Amino acid sequence: MNQRTSDATLPNRGLALQRRTYTIGDLAKMFEVTPRTIRFYEQEGLLAPQRRGQTRIYREKDRVRLKLTLRGKRLGFSLAEIREVVEMYDAMPDGNARQLKRLLEILADKRANLERQLEDIRLMHRELDDVETRARDVLSNLENTLGD
Repeated sequence: MNQRTSDATLPNRGLALQRRTYTIGDLAKMFEVTPRTIRFYEQEGLLAPQRRGQTRIYREKDRVRLKLTLRGKRLGFSLAEIREVVEMYDAMPDGNARQLKRLLEILADKRANLERQLEDIRLMHRELDDVETRARDVLSNLENTLGD
């Protein structure tokens, strides 16, 4: 991290967090992703670093957005869903409540999809068990017939 002063020595920690900056390398190391991944999310409009020449300067807001984006991806959210929730929060004074309601809608949809997939997996598992049982029965009958 580029901040040289410890948060503990600053009178206003919140202000210190707002002023903290990160390089693309800092964020890549922090979240164990490649700089290319971070540039992709920037290209997709999820991050908006400041520029000093060719150097990207990421603020705390970008760090939080990257964290939320990566969490959303792990949960199976599309980039459009992630963008919708993050932009809604940024754009609205009551964004937090609206963001949370939309997040709950997306989570309910993801959960319903997972339940359908889980039921499909259970069905496939039962079908595999049935095929395996029949194959073992046929094999046993063949071995008994050949053994006679």
